[in-house]
Amino acid sequence: METSDRSPMKLRPHISETVWGGTRLVEHYGVDAQGRANAAEAWVLSAHPKGCSAVETGPFAGLTLAQLFDERPDLFGTHCAGSDRFPVIVKLIDAKEDLSLQVHPRDGDEVLQLGEAGKTECWFILEAPPGAKLYMGLSEAITRTQFAAAIENKTIMGYVQAFEVEEGDFFFIPAGTLHAIGKGVLLAEVQQSSDTTYRVYDYNRLQGGQPRELHIEQAQAVADLLPYEPPRQKWGLFGTKKLCECEWFTVEERDARFSFSDEADGESFMHLLILEADDGAKLEWEDEAMPIRKGDSILIPAGAGKFSVDGDVRALVTYV
Repeated sequence: METSDRSPMKLRPHISETVWGGTRLVEHYGVDAQGRANAAEAWVLSAHPKGCSAVETGPFAGLTLAQLFDERPDLFGTHCAGSDRFPVIVKLIDAKEDLSLQVHPRDGDEVLQLGEAGKTECWFILEAPPGAKLYMGLSEAITRTQFAAAIENKTIMGYVQAFEVEEGDFFFIPAGTLHAIGKGVLLAEVQQSSDTTYRVYDYNRLQGGQPRELHIEQAQAVADLLPYEPPRQKWGLFGTKKLCECEWFTVEERDARFSFSDEADGESFMHLLILEADDGAKLEWEDEAMPIRKGDSILIPAGAGKFSVDGDVRALVTYV
């Protein structure tokens, strides 16, 4: 196997336009909106059929991530061996307006359609104006009957906890947790590779003159109706910090004034989402180098070996 087969590669995201999306991903992270009116979500690492990243650099340029995963599973490591589903999605999300209150199923829930997966996720706050909020979990236990009545009466938000947030906050949201991203928040999300969302409440918002679809029956089947206090962490000053480790993914922060080094072994690929980068920042491996900038999505294949990031760089690193 030639070393070049395992060179790091930049990815082009899939862009999603929504009724609540803004333009900060274009303005602040250099994302190409690809002709859309807004860039609500950039799926910077995804092989999901509803939104797939594409390889921009290296020997596999032009392939989608799904094609690469199918054709070269060895590039993704032993932890992905035998799986027919790429395990994670990493997104940038710009909430110009409040997102709907929603809930995701767990793997194996009976309401899931064939081929669908559950969706546990985590959020890292990148921008948040004063008073911006996330909504996560219930403040008190309620019954299924109370839950159904609160949805019918449009009072469900009264049971959901609101948390004021700021840049650097990190939250873990297990599947089954009612949640919503509040107006003004821009965040990075790491999640299971699933697009299964059950919408519970949408502020009576219209799309194309019609109310957006709700998924009440499915939500009632999967929502956790006990109080939940979401684990909350803060971005560290410098160095490496493990933010979460679960069955489906591990997320770490990297914050370096000059450089950081790591190694991609044979167990898993590594994904770098560059959140800050000064002029001249670069990724180096063997005798090669790649310039990097804020907003870059970089896939480092399993077995690529040692690499370093030089410059004043902040990055979110994901592996399985």
